[in-house]
Amino acid sequence: MSALDSLSGRIRAALLTAEPAAKVMATRRLVRDWRRGALAWDFSAAMPDRPAWPEELQLLPPGQMPKRRRGGSERGRIALWHALAHIEFVAIDLALDISGRFGERQGREFVSDFLAVAADEAMHFALIQRKLRDLGTHYGALPAHDGLWEAAGKTSHDVAARLAVVPMVLEARGLDVTPATRDRVRAQGDDAGARTLQRILDDEIRHVAAGAKHFLEEAERRGEAPEKLWQTLVSQYVPGVLRPPFNDSARLAAGLSRSFYAAIA
Repeated sequence: MSALDSLSGRIRAALLTAEPAAKVMATRRLVRDWRRGALAWDFSAAMPDRPAWPEELQLLPPGQMPKRRRGGSERGRIALWHALAHIEFVAIDLALDISGRFGERQGREFVSDFLAVAADEAMHFALIQRKLRDLGTHYGALPAHDGLWEAAGKTSHDVAARLAVVPMVLEARGLDVTPATRDRVRAQGDDAGARTLQRILDDEIRHVAAGAKHFLEEAERRGEAPEKLWQTLVSQYVPGVLRPPFNDSARLAAGLSRSFYAAIA
């Protein structure tokens, strides 16, 4: 069997695709082939420690990133959309990695859920890359931080930790901050950009919900209280404390009630 006929082989190949448009297409083909039953349930291909990203992309520690101005200048808009592009680009790899790294143990529903997330993130990235082109630039033209993938590295050994940190903290944070960003973009007269951000917000609720669902199932398998397990893992793997504001309604719609995060916020 060719590696490209196996689920893990195709996931690994997509992770190791650096050029953004090619990664988007590889992810879309992978998800389409999985849904039509064309890929063998095989996990012999190991997931890479790091995915491939554009060679020109300069990665900086989060604390060394240039401060983004919140005004409506062209430079400020480019910086905003570039930061969003980086989040969505890394989110493709995070969804692929969790599927390939933990899927054999977690089962087909787990794989299907997170490959669906990967397809959504690929679509989000394509929309934002188009926005960057309209602004006369592209993904990779500005520096980006490596904090998102650092979270993946820290949790590569434990599916519960990965679920607790990535969908239930990092993506949940998107639920908190995206409405204000959407409103600011709309106030600048960019209705198309605001519609893109609303679409992303709606999809991210489903992504957080997928993480919460599988985290609850994993906690049940371990015989542990979900809130307590989540709080323990977040305290261990997320630096600092969780800070408001929280979009409680969106979080609740995703299955993440205040009983999880209020005690450690």
